[in-house]
Amino acid sequence: MTTVFGVDIGGSGIKGAPVDLDKGVLARERHKVLTPHPSGPDAVVEAVCEVVRHFDHRGPVGLTFPGVVVDGRTMTAANVDKGWIGLDAAARFSEALGLPATVLNDADAAGLAETTHGAARDRRGVVLVLTFGTGIGSALFSDGVLVPNTELGHLELRGKDAERRASSAARERHDLSWPQWAERVDEYLDLVEMLFSPHLVVIGGGVSRKHEKFLPLLKDRRAEVVPAELRNDAGIVGAAMAASRRG
Repeated sequence: MTTVFGVDIGGSGIKGAPVDLDKGVLARERHKVLTPHPSGPDAVVEAVCEVVRHFDHRGPVGLTFPGVVVDGRTMTAANVDKGWIGLDAAARFSEALGLPATVLNDADAAGLAETTHGAARDRRGVVLVLTFGTGIGSALFSDGVLVPNTELGHLELRGKDAERRASSAARERHDLSWPQWAERVDEYLDLVEMLFSPHLVVIGGGVSRKHEKFLPLLKDRRAEVVPAELRNDAGIVGAAMAASRRG
């Protein structure tokens, strides 16, 4: 069994575990801590160290980040502290952990996991993996090749960022019923379908655990819409995959 450690940094929680890369599953039960508020680099790095050290892990670590990541540097920070903008996050995590660290966009990590081990494996054409949580993350693939950092949750919908209307957090913030939220998700899917004409849309993030409550309410569309198979573990698995490929 080949194991690499993965950490998924989200707007509300930071979770990690060793990952069995051969099967694309967690090798041990994940450990989670709350994302610090404010979520500046120092506090988040400390929380990540707590998660990794919980397992006494030695070896490469893959980490997701909820924003644009270019060559290990975090370039945007919509749902975390602005102190991340322009930071060499990979170097910062590597120094703090004393281990090789790879950092990538959180939805891209989830997409890598789903296209390799989950709902989009062996699927050609245009595949779009969407994660609904604190915001809306996106991973766009063409014939299995990732187009990184698409950040489609920030497309404009009714004059504001789409994730302000259609994320899982928006559902809770506005106390929407599942049918009410499904209408907003449909409106968002209309937009991304118009722009990218995907063959397959995979719905992930924490809300994918409850997919039976809203997926049947969505209207029929050209794209096939399915729930993520790895559910909310996809980011951890994809982060470990990225660290393995980098190593």
